[in-house]
Amino acid sequence: MSESKPKAMAHHPLAYKNEKFLDSDDARTLRILAEYLEPLYRFEQEKVPGTVVFFGSARLAENGPLGRYYADARELARLYTAWTNALPPSAPRFLICSGGGNGIMEAANRGAADAGGRTIGLNISLPEEQSANPYITPDLSFEFHYFFMRKLWFAHLARAVVVFPGGFGTIDEMSEILTLSQTRKLEGRMTVILYGKQYWNEIINFEALVKHGMIGAADLKLFSFASTPAEALETLKRGIAPELQAAAPAFAKTRTSYLYQRSGD
Repeated sequence: MSESKPKAMAHHPLAYKNEKFLDSDDARTLRILAEYLEPLYRFEQEKVPGTVVFFGSARLAENGPLGRYYADARELARLYTAWTNALPPSAPRFLICSGGGNGIMEAANRGAADAGGRTIGLNISLPEEQSANPYITPDLSFEFHYFFMRKLWFAHLARAVVVFPGGFGTIDEMSEILTLSQTRKLEGRMTVILYGKQYWNEIINFEALVKHGMIGAADLKLFSFASTPAEALETLKRGIAPELQAAAPAFAKTRTSYLYQRSGD
């Protein structure tokens, strides 16, 4: 009687190469962690010390009825990038960062590219929109699945924020930054500029929030308004000046570690 041969063992991929597992509910924590660690690794590799973040609507097209905001965002990003490129070699270059899509996001990346600067896009994967715009520096183009991880990276490296007119997404992003500033979860003062005073005062009645005791009068100093690229640029320069003296970029809380310094473990 011949002996039966043992069956060949089924081949299973290594756990970290098992796409079926990585796409499962059980691996959600790993996917979330990856959206922290992979950008962290790439920002380190690209030596990005910090960012100036532009928020604003994807619907504000260059040739649309409110195209002036697209033009202003592009010009402000160009002026800022030209200014920072002219700083002494030892000074950190805080890069223009956007949500990576169209409209104001595209304008910001485009303006930085106009001035020959590197520029960052933190894109979000959505069913119908959006795709990354072509003006982002290729090695600094990021794709996120989780909104909250994308928002973490907006805050993590931001040294200043410029908020152009926008809808739910823009208001959400702006509120996140203002809340972090109000509750002192950011180390130091964040420069926040609301671009288009008439628009923002029509959309949000800030004075009413104070009147009804929802915020303090001092909270109105967490941001300022600007209506021209030149005005916004001067506010950015004043706000960023102290950061240019820092030895290393600090994180949004916890800002106890630095981007290029490890704990030693």
